[in-house]
Amino acid sequence: MSATSAVRVRRAYDPVEDDDGARVLVDRLWPRGVSRERAAIDVWLKDVTPSDELRSWYHHDREARHDAFVERYRAELDDASRTEGVDRLLSLLREGGPVTLVTAAKDVADSHVPVLVDHLEQMRKRTAG
Repeated sequence: MSATSAVRVRRAYDPVEDDDGARVLVDRLWPRGVSRERAAIDVWLKDVTPSDELRSWYHHDREARHDAFVERYRAELDDASRTEGVDRLLSLLREGGPVTLVTAAKDVADSHVPVLVDHLEQMRKRTAG
């Protein structure tokens, strides 16, 4: 899965690729059964993940709550408490190399990660222009 040439997404259980660039874990918990060496994580940003309350609420009915989840998670990402983590990701992207967001989510497309990727892309456009 790839949103742009600069932002990539991989599951924590997938092999590390030579072109991953900076590997950033974007889950609140460490992936079960994956050693730190195997994961090759450069940065672990827990504060860019959905709050426990939002994550739990969403998991109870993903299909019916998806649009509301996206809206609520975007609001969380815009919150001042998340600024440092989002800014760190944007800084890694500005450094020019690819950034690979790593997650343990079974269904990445239905997780918080695509929302985060889109948020980063929108933030990059705002700061570039």
